[in-house]
Amino acid sequence: MIQLRDLLKRYFGFDSFRPLQEEIITRSLAGDDVVALLPTGGGKSLCYQLPALAREGLTIVVSPLIALMKDQVDGLREMNIPATFINSSLDSGEFFQRYCALDSGEYKILYLSPERLLQEDMLSRLSRWNLAAIAIDEAHCISEWGHDFRPEYGQLSKLRQVFPDVPVIALTATATTRVCDDIVSRLELRNPARFIASFNRPNLSYRIIARREPLRQLTDFLEDHPNESGIIYCLSRSKTEEIAHALSSKGYSALPYHAGLSAEQRASNQERFLKDEIPLMVATIAFGMGVDKPNVRFVIHHDLPKNIESYYQETGRAGRDGLPSECVLLYSQSDTAKLYRFAEEANDPREQEVARRQISQMVRFVEGTECRRTAILRYFGEEYRAEDGTPLSSCGACDNCLTPREQFDGTTEALKILSCIARVQQKSGFGVGAVHIADILAGADNEKIRRWEHNTLSTYGVGRDRPRQEWLSFTQELISRGLLRVNLERFSIVEITEAGKGAMKSRSSIFLTKPLTTTKLAAEKRRELKARTGERVFDRDLFDKLRKLRRTIADEKGIPAFMVFSDATLQDMAGKKPRTLSEMLGVSGVGERKLEQYGDLFLREISE
Repeated sequence: MIQLRDLLKRYFGFDSFRPLQEEIITRSLAGDDVVALLPTGGGKSLCYQLPALAREGLTIVVSPLIALMKDQVDGLREMNIPATFINSSLDSGEFFQRYCALDSGEYKILYLSPERLLQEDMLSRLSRWNLAAIAIDEAHCISEWGHDFRPEYGQLSKLRQVFPDVPVIALTATATTRVCDDIVSRLELRNPARFIASFNRPNLSYRIIARREPLRQLTDFLEDHPNESGIIYCLSRSKTEEIAHALSSKGYSALPYHAGLSAEQRASNQERFLKDEIPLMVATIAFGMGVDKPNVRFVIHHDLPKNIESYYQETGRAGRDGLPSECVLLYSQSDTAKLYRFAEEANDPREQEVARRQISQMVRFVEGTECRRTAILRYFGEEYRAEDGTPLSSCGACDNCLTPREQFDGTTEALKILSCIARVQQKSGFGVGAVHIADILAGADNEKIRRWEHNTLSTYGVGRDRPRQEWLSFTQELISRGLLRVNLERFSIVEITEAGKGAMKSRSSIFLTKPLTTTKLAAEKRRELKARTGERVFDRDLFDKLRKLRRTIADEKGIPAFMVFSDATLQDMAGKKPRTLSEMLGVSGVGERKLEQYGDLFLREISE
């Protein structure tokens, strides 16, 4: 293993591996098939990049996004690792040059899309390029059970027939056991070694707040995070454009990203974001997969994600460098109804059922009062534990842990909800959804209430003292407690369980939780949050100067700033303040190649 650690320091500048990296690399080098499930920011790329340096021959990397291949190759070249890509962005001259270099064995890593890889001429070329390993990045795309299924990935099983003896490593950041099994089956992996890292991202904090005045809430947050890079996710293209324009009009540098923009505009906006020319990307879920920008300090969801896997994947784009980063979700109950409507539009009844179940899980997570980190980990089948293995129930770095919501005697409110559901069933002979129940209690005047004469019910308007959102929140809590259930097979109607019927008869006390609020996180709570998510001690003035130097170098070379050094490396540098090249080599993230390129420049800045 000494050789691996030498390579790790020489090329990547790190003294030690992240969890499971060394084990994964060792099994891959032994010729085994491997499935590696590592969280975003957990160092998946290193698991195929480092073995490519340690073995003879060529490693191919199957990547779903052509737009990102150049950035990944540029980053490898910065570390003096011979890598290239072949895709439709090249002209005939560039194709010829790269094919000649590959024929000569000049490259160690080649990036390809699945479509390009499976072309007959490419497969025949690979057979003479001394193919040593195949890495499938974003491997969850091969599974129909994954959150981002891509049909073109489905043909990759052909690789096993064409290259039966070449080891395959499949990597993903988010997959359930079912998806992992599907990856193994579809890629025809042979008794693969499976590695599943913890889904815990200890440097991330999670907050969910009620969406009331979203633009003001966004600007309040941005005021507390000046000059920081972040992603704001929206459900629709129009909302993306609207938010980007509104923030720009208030003096914030923000650009939109969605599938409705031209390919050129998307590529331009993404490049400006990656190069730190603009700090804010307002995007639909079309943006994000494989975006290797380590210094994203926050991810804000303007709308409710469609499932917990998507939420985990999208929040995981913050803090890839391991530094404290925030994840904020602005939640409105109206999002739930919107997502359910989208689910009903699916043609396949099975798809509808899966979508409704995922939405229900997402809503329970949002409305829940337990530690957010605990709930996320449980979803992925993991128990939240301390380093010594002790089970934990609080992370101290999410809204429910930092500012727990108060409970109150909600017996009256609970009985109003239960009674309303019973009255609707008695009068109409059918059930309705949670939104309609909230409308009845709040005394809403809409077409459905008038058509079904629900304005004549004894429970109509008995909850006018509370806003509709609160009734929805209380209803969701009763679902979580088992007094109500959502019948996903009958248009997500709300039904009273046996426990709920018992509560109506006994009238025993039922304590409810006060709904989510729009309160800003107080300054002292923000400091506590940063301390709990691993904020480092370093010279902030020096860090700012080093960032400016990094930006100057990056602009001159036409590459993203993080390819020079990451924020984590600059913070370590600003803490250790090295005075010599040998001391500079002791900074995390400084390898021999970068020391040679930039060492003197940064030492001079530190000295001054």
